[in-house]
Amino acid sequence: MELRHLRYFVATAQAEHFTRAAQQLGIAQPPLSQQIRELEKEIGTPLFDRVGRGVVLNSVGKVFLKHALDILARVDDAMHTAQRAARGEAGVLRIGFTEPASFNDLVTHTISLYQHRHPEVEVSLEESDSESLIASLGDKTIDAAFVRPPFSVASGIHFVKLAEESLVVVLPNNHPLAAQTRLQLRDLHAERFIIYARKSGYGLSADIISACRQNGFNPDIGQRAPQLSSAVNLVAAGMGIAVIPASMRCMQPAGVTYRPLDSSWPKAVLGLATRRGETSSVVSNLLQLVSEASDGRTGALDSPTH
Repeated sequence: MELRHLRYFVATAQAEHFTRAAQQLGIAQPPLSQQIRELEKEIGTPLFDRVGRGVVLNSVGKVFLKHALDILARVDDAMHTAQRAARGEAGVLRIGFTEPASFNDLVTHTISLYQHRHPEVEVSLEESDSESLIASLGDKTIDAAFVRPPFSVASGIHFVKLAEESLVVVLPNNHPLAAQTRLQLRDLHAERFIIYARKSGYGLSADIISACRQNGFNPDIGQRAPQLSSAVNLVAAGMGIAVIPASMRCMQPAGVTYRPLDSSWPKAVLGLATRRGETSSVVSNLLQLVSEASDGRTGALDSPTH
């Protein structure tokens, strides 16, 4: 049994006339009559009673019509769903993000706007560190990730820069440097640093250490925090000072003060990573929103192919 048999049957049942049904379907009447006879033969029983020049459904035909209409409606729904998925209006989008990225207004605004524009797309979120998220992109367990470069495993990754944040110093409230409105890196030469270090050794903390050395001192590393937010809490506990992206100033544990770091480098770069050559429409729509949300200030970088 083919779908056209069901469509021919429904048209005939609704028109109650072979000729009128054939006209509606855009086919000749004899082939339509033949198709209905073949359908009745396949089912094993007549579906219509012939009345004069017309036809009416018999009791079996009425039962069959209900199911035929349901099947055709589900086929149409499946087709429209597939078309929406092809446009990125349905499906699943798996987004990864780092903990610091969740503090950035651009990230939260982009995700919120995506859900508003594409309510039928299921958005799944996963938090991890940048390097793990890049690996997950390669494994195709996520579709996109808000991360901070550099990446040690960035082959095949397309990266769109969203923001380049300045850094702030997190100090205990009673720290002498809290009396200053802005700080230089050299002001921190005698301080004990709390850092968040990646497994690879790359990342913002490595850049901060390098910048300190360029300013004439090796930073005293007192603690290594599992996350940047943990570094802020360790400062509140009096364990040292920390340097973090400016967007994380919204964290307000008792006992800490934030001061801008007057430095042109390092900066905390944030962007969206996807697989290079990605063809998914849900991902394409996310990239479009990222471009809009960043107000046209994006810069695209493709990693080299190995």
